[in-house]
Amino acid sequence: MQMMTVLKVVDNSGAKKVMCIQALKGNKGARLGDTIIASVKEAFPNGKVKKGKLVSGVVVRAAMQRGHCDGSEVKFDDNAMVLVDKQGQAIGTRDFGPEHEGGE
Repeated sequence: MQMMTVLKVVDNSGAKKVMCIQALKGNKGARLGDTIIASVKEAFPNGKVKKGKLVSGVVVRAAMQRGHCDGSEVKFDDNAMVLVDKQGQAIGTRDFGPEHEGGE
């Protein structure tokens, strides 16, 4: 994910869409499994997370291809993330849709 990329939030934390502000690993951008800092652009009115709040999260789906050591590649239709707190625990209690397992 580059800066300004809009991602879908796939948990029940209350946020619908977020915009990537910074990738915490590397200088080129975030990939599957990386943690990013984002700003909430759309949120449900009665959720835990409100619009305009800065949040951190883990990228669980990315439209960019990612290759594995065995030659297989993983690619999703959209960009999505799960929100986490400072300790790395998920804010929401449920995750929706397919996610990348990360077994490389």
